[in-house]
Amino acid sequence: MRAPAKLAAYGAVLAVVVGGGAGLGAAAGPIDVDDDAEHATHPAADAAEATPAADVLPGGLAVAGPGYRLDVPVTTLADGEPSTFAFRVVDDAGAPVTRFAVEHEKRLHLVVVGRNLVDYAHLHPQLGEDGTWRVEVPALPAGSYRAFADFRPTGADALTLGVDLTVTGAPPAIELPAPSRRAEVDGYEVELAGDPRPGESELTFTVSRGGEPVRTDPYLGAAGHLVAIRDGDLAYLHVHPLDGEGDEIRFAAEFPSPGRYRLFLDVAHGGAVHTAAFTVEVPEAGAAVDDHAPSPEPGDEHESH
Repeated sequence: MRAPAKLAAYGAVLAVVVGGGAGLGAAAGPIDVDDDAEHATHPAADAAEATPAADVLPGGLAVAGPGYRLDVPVTTLADGEPSTFAFRVVDDAGAPVTRFAVEHEKRLHLVVVGRNLVDYAHLHPQLGEDGTWRVEVPALPAGSYRAFADFRPTGADALTLGVDLTVTGAPPAIELPAPSRRAEVDGYEVELAGDPRPGESELTFTVSRGGEPVRTDPYLGAAGHLVAIRDGDLAYLHVHPLDGEGDEIRFAAEFPSPGRYRLFLDVAHGGAVHTAAFTVEVPEAGAAVDDHAPSPEPGDEHESH
């Protein structure tokens, strides 16, 4: 979750036209724990080496960034069954990069999002000695996807690079759900508070089950993990966690423009990770914000695992 957006650069450099909508994406699974922290350099140790981040486009719009690119030999996955996905991060000379700083307890985060903004998976690949990252992608419905690799090479700036993937078959037709401040997943109710606006906005989430507040377990070094994607071009936004009070899960998110966005909140509780998804509308700068966006009745939202 990196790379604050600059609209002028975005408009001058890249415009991507895509189709698709979104619904409530809910992915549940066991908590992922590995030994990354023991084998990777910590960002605090590398801070002195890293250069200040430059003004760049929103993350994930390109397969290459300053000094690095994704090398993905196979971009097609099988429909309806798990697939092994392999890729490398290479430098300008084409050499594989093998040293990465730990960010949010991992050396690399791989987020796969359908262009319908419904299907979603947050994965943590394992790095081989040859510089190849490998991970099992869960069974996904047929359709077009964007895979985001979120990482920081040792001594360099943080990057989010993206590549298109295809799951073979005929994709189902799914419409983008209306904006809502309430989501349900795996028996949990999740509420969103805060006013998304162009620029940095503070967002607060609370989780309950059966009407009782739930304090989530630590996940990736925080009370929760938030991914924000812009509808249309699937720009991957800069989001970072903030200290919460009580059962609150707080984030600062940088919305580069007015429009519709999809938020995927990962929280850990009961030995599993649960993902609640929200559609939010970011108004024009200075426009009034509707603090009472309608919430769907239970069961009206689409869920995908």
